[in-house]
Amino acid sequence: MPLLHLFDLDGTLMYGSAAPVEISRQLGLGTEIAELERAFAALEIGPQEFSVAAHALWSELTPAHVRAAFDGSPWLAGIREVWQEIRERGDYCAVISLSPSFFVDLLLEWGAHAAHGSLYPEVPFTRPVEVAGILTPEAKVTVADRLCARFGVTRGDCVAYGDSMTDAVLFDVVPVSVAVNARPYLAERATHVYTGRDLREAFQLSGSARPQATAS
Repeated sequence: MPLLHLFDLDGTLMYGSAAPVEISRQLGLGTEIAELERAFAALEIGPQEFSVAAHALWSELTPAHVRAAFDGSPWLAGIREVWQEIRERGDYCAVISLSPSFFVDLLLEWGAHAAHGSLYPEVPFTRPVEVAGILTPEAKVTVADRLCARFGVTRGDCVAYGDSMTDAVLFDVVPVSVAVNARPYLAERATHVYTGRDLREAFQLSGSARPQATAS
């Protein structure tokens, strides 16, 4: 049975940063997004409130800004190599992130089989955010289940990679999880813990888990 590798983006594939931070940096809005990130981390606002506020901040956003943010982000080394190896093994890889879909979808260019982010209107914005399309931590599990059905696997064949409390729900329902540069709360819930800047090293931690991951 193939494995399905599920990757978070912010703080996981991206070292010490997040898509909203990198997008806002292109617009000179670092202070404003830092306050939103602080409020989200403190549970003062949820994903929907965060996304509505970020959409308002990004009124001047263009596709060129998005591309510059993506290209200039502090990505871990080895992402393309890991996803190529996953493909060569006959396994699957997907990104599930609360960040905007217009940013997350760019990771398809690097070899992910699927990418799912919070649904924002097309850039430049001419429509408001519909909060029903904003992902939550619980929705990550829903998306994972849809991906399992798409690729013909089960939760028992999944490996999850994440860094924060937004990944905890997904970690709780899969047999193998890798905490990547993670906060202690998540590291305590993971089957493997990695600190560093190379996804190839984090991926190696999960490689020995294939027999356990395919057991139901």
